[in-house]
Formats: sequence, structure tokens, C-alpha cells
Amino acid sequence: MNIVTWNVNSVRARLPRVLDWLSERSPDVVLLQEIKCLDEQFPREEIEDLGYQVETHGQKTYNGVAILSKHRIEEVVRGFGEEEELGSGARAIGALIEGVRVLDLYVVNGKEVGDPKYELKLKWLEKLRAHLEAEYDPSEPVVITGDFNVTFDDRDVYDPDAWREKILCSTPEREALMKLVELGYDDALRVHTEEGGIYTWWDFRTRGYSRDAGLRIDHFLMSPPALERCTSVWVDREAREGEKPSDHAPVWAELDD
Repeated sequence: MNIVTWNVNSVRARLPRVLDWLSERSPDVVLLQEIKCLDEQFPREEIEDLGYQVETHGQKTYNGVAILSKHRIEEVVRGFGEEEELGSGARAIGALIEGVRVLDLYVVNGKEVGDPKYELKLKWLEKLRAHLEAEYDPSEPVVITGDFNVTFDDRDVYDPDAWREKILCSTPEREALMKLVELGYDDALRVHTEEGGIYTWWDFRTRGYSRDAGLRIDHFLMSPPALERCTSVWVDREAREGEKPSDHAPVWAELDD
């Protein structure tokens, strides 16, 4: 089974691209972020016609996450009990698929270090950690994925000096991300390679993709039983090319059945 995470940056705006990609690549499970629409506005019928079951946790204009699966989706949980309290919007959806518990996340961006949204980001990650500790068991197959809006270290940054202690790369954000790992998960990509320069996001505003000036902020955190089945993690850069792409590329994790 393969699982793909993709911040699609508006599923309706990029629907032709999404449908073409689904038809061509035919992934088993796709976890989308930034769908930017209400549940009833999601292009469910077009995607179901391609053989996918669909579950969404949408929001008008902003945020929103979705699960697309060729396998049965069970035990769906939207949010993690803190979103209304924090006012952070629709950013999490979890489910059980073929015995694997998946959690799709769109972590708060934070805007810039010191901004109130930065403090919200750290609080959100703290609440997420408490939720994972209470509700998820790393002795079972668990895959936590999505757009984390945080790099792990300088290998994930095209120009570490320029990004030093900036948003997405600040020490408090990285420490918050590591606190999730410390619950019993691993950064699945790093289990397979120590290579730097593997990016998943390139800024539109600076024409980052043409210069390969990117960051790795889309991750797979896996429990030991899931990681034992994971044979590879790779970035589908081809989907970042062409007309009107998302600023993120899909990231694939391949799991042995």
C-alpha cells in the first residue's frame, strides 16, 4: 500500500491537475491539506468516479484536510478536540485504513517568529502532542503525515544561514516537532537517507522552484510497526511542474502489505 501526502493549495482551483494526477499515478491513499472549501463544496463525485472513498474536514476559504482512499476508510475522527478552543480552523483528520491508523495534519504556519500566530503554532503543536500521547499507540501501525510547516534540521533548507531562526526553521518549532517524534515515531524519510537537499515546498513569490530554493516541511512520522513495512519515501517533483501547480509536491511513502 502506498500513502501520499499533498498540500494541494485549493482542491477546486487545481481540480484538473488533481484528477489527472490521480488517474495517472493511481495512489492507494492520499491525504490532502489546504483543500480550502467546505465539506459540501469538495469535488467528491469527480474523485469518487476514480475509485476513491472520500472523507473531509473542510472550512470555507482556508485550511481543510481530506482523505482519499481506494480501501475502506474506518473510524474517522475530525480534529483533535482543541481546534475550536484555539480558533485554528480545520487542520486534522484521522482514520483507520487497512489496519494502519493514519493522521492527516495541516500545522499552523505561524506567519513569522514572534507573531501571535507563531505562538498559536507552538500551542497547537503542544496540544497535538497531548492528543497523540492520549489517543495513539506507537506499538501499532501509525502514520502521521501532512504539511508540518517545520523543517527538522538544516539538511531540509536550501540556504540554512538565510533561514536561521526564521519561521519554519526556528529552534522552538523544531523542538516542538521533535517532541512528537519522542513519543515513539521516526522521520521515515531519514530512515532511508541522510541526504540533504530533498525539498517538498518552493515559494511562489521568489520563483523558488526554478532555482530549487526549497524546504522540506511535509513529513511522514511512523511508528515502529509502520516503519518496518516502509520501503521508501520519495518526493513526486513532477507534480510540482507545469501550469498552476501547488507550491508543494506530493510525498509518497511505500508500505509493504
